Amino acid sequence: MVDNNTPKPAPEKRGGWLSRFAPGVRKIVSRRSDTPDNLWVKDPDSGEMLYRSDLETALWVTPSGRHMRINAEQRLRYTFDGGRYEAIATPDVPEDPLKFSDGKSYKDRLSAARKAAGRKDTMMIGLGDVDNTPAVVIVQDFSFMGGSLGTAAGEAFITAARAAVERDVPLVCFTAAGGARMQEGALSLMQMARSTLAVQELKAARLPYVVVLTDPTTGGVTASYAMLGDVHLAEPGALIGFAGARVIESTIREKLPPGFQRAEYLQEKGMVDKVVARSDLPETLGKLLSMLMGGRRKAA
Repeated sequence: MVDNNTPKPAPEKRGGWLSRFAPGVRKIVSRRSDTPDNLWVKDPDSGEMLYRSDLETALWVTPSGRHMRINAEQRLRYTFDGGRYEAIATPDVPEDPLKFSDGKSYKDRLSAARKAAGRKDTMMIGLGDVDNTPAVVIVQDFSFMGGSLGTAAGEAFITAARAAVERDVPLVCFTAAGGARMQEGALSLMQMARSTLAVQELKAARLPYVVVLTDPTTGGVTASYAMLGDVHLAEPGALIGFAGARVIESTIREKLPPGFQRAEYLQEKGMVDKVVARSDLPETLGKLLSMLMGGRRKAA
């Protein structure tokens, strides 16, 4: 007698027609997930797919010459000799002082940005040698909420300036920002004045302040510490300005010239002293800082 309640064995899973002729194919296909998703990066100019490790070797400069945006950790590593530096902690500031919400609370936006970046805010500070010249370097990271200038960034800039004065070394600032952080309102705008006073402390101590303008540097940052340097360098193709080109065109009702607000155009007009490729920045900075220090050199 046949027992119909006896469970039948599950049918053997079979692959497609190709796996029946070549049984190993299914195993090969199943390992496809082992390939990293970020192995290739698209060149924003040519559309060509670039091998990520090649881009990293080239300091994230594409074959077409585009200087792609990099994070603060990469910038510090590329700038200091041997990639070695001492991190200087940035101060804690009150979070969400205005209890701001634009559909999502400012606290939640900060939390998400911190989780993605692995640090408190847009600024990072390092102390070390730049082409054998000791310096404090502060970097603004556009990937953290558009590099926006808030109270944390303002406090970080003041900390970096005072660290340079205390150690009697120059300050180098890499700028990258979309402007002031709207979630902090007037408190954000106050950082323009506060950072300007910090630059004056450097000048009073007769210490060089060099700015490297990277893509993009706009808004309140351009209107404050980004344009107060003793020397202004810029990476090739960097967007530098206050208001956006479309806003200017709609205001003056005229077509802007080609390359307007790009580093090369601003060098031609005298707003930027020199456009320097990323690979040449450490040597250029080192020579500048050594010359501006006039032989004064304290060990970092």
